[in-house]
Amino acid sequence: MQAIITVVGSDKVGIIAEVSALLAKHKVNIVDITQTILSGNFVMMMMVDLSNSDITIDALRDFMNETSKQMHVEINVMAEKVFSAMHRI
Repeated sequence: MQAIITVVGSDKVGIIAEVSALLAKHKVNIVDITQTILSGNFVMMMMVDLSNSDITIDALRDFMNETSKQMHVEINVMAEKVFSAMHRI
């Protein structure tokens, strides 16, 4: 099971570290990652693999929602299949 995680918000120290630490805690593997700063806004997209994790995608979404509130950023978690279907031309 793969998922896409997007993180958007004001740039500040520790965004990648905090999101990555939460994923590592639950044995979620980061398959691919890209990040940039656009006009002072931090933008990150990750593809993650939950095959060997100890968490479901729904539980991961809940943890990320709590993390997003604490960090004052927007974090979205979507199944890769859903993401691909939404962005198919």
